[in-house]
Amino acid sequence: MREITYLEAVREAMSLEMRKNKDVFILGEDIGVYGGAFGVTRGMIEEFGPERVRNTPISEAGIAGAAVGSALTGMRPILELQFSDFITIALDQIVNQAAKIRYMYGGKGKVPMVVRTPSGSGTGAAAQHSQSLEAWVTHIPGLKVVQPSTAYDAKGLLKAAMDDDNPVIFYEHKLLYKTSSDVPEEAYSLPLGKADVKREGSDVTIVATAIMVHRALEAAAELEKEGISIEVIDPCTLVPLDEETIIKSVVKTGRVVVVHEAVKRGGYGGEIASMIAESEAFDYLDAPIKRLGGAPSPVPYHPDLEKAHAPQVSNIIQAAKETLNKV
Repeated sequence: MREITYLEAVREAMSLEMRKNKDVFILGEDIGVYGGAFGVTRGMIEEFGPERVRNTPISEAGIAGAAVGSALTGMRPILELQFSDFITIALDQIVNQAAKIRYMYGGKGKVPMVVRTPSGSGTGAAAQHSQSLEAWVTHIPGLKVVQPSTAYDAKGLLKAAMDDDNPVIFYEHKLLYKTSSDVPEEAYSLPLGKADVKREGSDVTIVATAIMVHRALEAAAELEKEGISIEVIDPCTLVPLDEETIIKSVVKTGRVVVVHEAVKRGGYGGEIASMIAESEAFDYLDAPIKRLGGAPSPVPYHPDLEKAHAPQVSNIIQAAKETLNKV
């Protein structure tokens, strides 16, 4: 099996689907000849033409509205937002239209659209281009929310998102674009709502999303040197959430750390923690649930402050040790 980058996996998933299904098209800012803000769609306009790789004005609300309307007519749009921060401008179309139309029409209308958007910090893009706002959209019934952490997951989950008849928000962490893994050349689908156990362990469960999956795996490798066995769970999709896999792991280990890059206050980690506390896993806990998240401030521009804003490997190691009283 060949190895490709996360960015290439996303592009390949879209290209394979567009070759098969003429109803699939992409729209967004600078996605044509320029190839998008991060180069994900580079080369696609040469294959599919400007009608199916459609450059748009800088108007996220307008782009989202066009995607919703085209989806209602039977098309299957993939909307690229240059930065996930600007989903804020498109929220009316996404929250009040895309998420609700199928329900309000009694199932007679559907909105099969995918909103792809780069998220997260670490690129020096400062406060308005570095946020992780996924918790906002997880609160909205009618939306599915995906956060792949590897190239393999990105390709398979994007295929599932494109096949879904409901709107899907698909977050791509900027720092993951250049990471690579083994990815099959053919199209394949990974089910939405199924977590992946990235590493098995017996002492502490770490539930991590996006870039934090990689930091959790680094932390687990370091802790192994001290005789501490860490299990790393990647939810892959926040909505629907695979509660069963998380609960099963916590029952086994009796300890859990939940970590994401988004600001800790109001972050999705609180939802995961409360789910664990309300499940049968609560009776198996040997220590309080630990949560790690971003600092309650805008993302700083200075590299040192930006790094301090989000959980790092050392923070995850510290939290895991605290659940074991080994600090």
